[in-house]
Amino acid sequence: MSEFLSELFSLDGKVAVVIGGTGELCGAMAEGLAQAGAEAVLVGRSEEKATARINAITATGGKSRFIAADVGSRQALDSLRDEVLAQCGRVDILVNGAGVNSPTPVLDITEEEFARIIDINLGGVLRGCQSFGSYFLENNVAGSIINLGSISGLNPLSRVFTYSASKGALHNLSRNLAREWAPHGIRVNTLVPGFFPAEQNRKVLTPDRVSQIMGHTPMERFGEARELIGATLLLASNQAGGFITGTEMIVDGGFNAVSI
Repeated sequence: MSEFLSELFSLDGKVAVVIGGTGELCGAMAEGLAQAGAEAVLVGRSEEKATARINAITATGGKSRFIAADVGSRQALDSLRDEVLAQCGRVDILVNGAGVNSPTPVLDITEEEFARIIDINLGGVLRGCQSFGSYFLENNVAGSIINLGSISGLNPLSRVFTYSASKGALHNLSRNLAREWAPHGIRVNTLVPGFFPAEQNRKVLTPDRVSQIMGHTPMERFGEARELIGATLLLASNQAGGFITGTEMIVDGGFNAVSI
């Protein structure tokens, strides 16, 4: 890498907390952050999945560690923040990527299921932003927050009713926080993947569904997790992305460009 690009995208000495980092998409994002020089703190519930990802990161010279936490509790996320600070000394980047999905038809969605998905996909992001945002504000840190949205938050999709609603609200939440915290140098953006096969959406990727998706995606393929890394590094870097806040970075193979 040239000196110019290295300075633009280097995250040397930074600490990135990746909530949902044990999953496929955020795990790939964590690998990218680590390869750019950040120490990637993977946050999730499965130490087994985390170990595999950490091994992949360290095998290529990156730094990573795992801390278990539940996004359903503000207290748990405050404890996570304090543990990261105790172990790493600082936090510069937060990725909010925990999420759940369900293919339940709209008339069959129970109040319990609706509340659970909204609480994890939206409430978990709010709690993460509150916890780490308070650290950024109190310590005058020009932090970067990357919330993982969805193409379904821009265009309501069938078969994922509650998920779409939660992501639409998440996009609005991100813009609100960006406006609120921009005077303090804190950037908040939404990374918006199109269709990337992952654990939470494979249950709805039936053959007819895949055919519909391909017919609506000009690049005529699914995304690969590693293809989120470039956008992640741009949004994470204060050198490359220092004037980017309150935006939705769409990585979808052209899905959002198609209307008819």
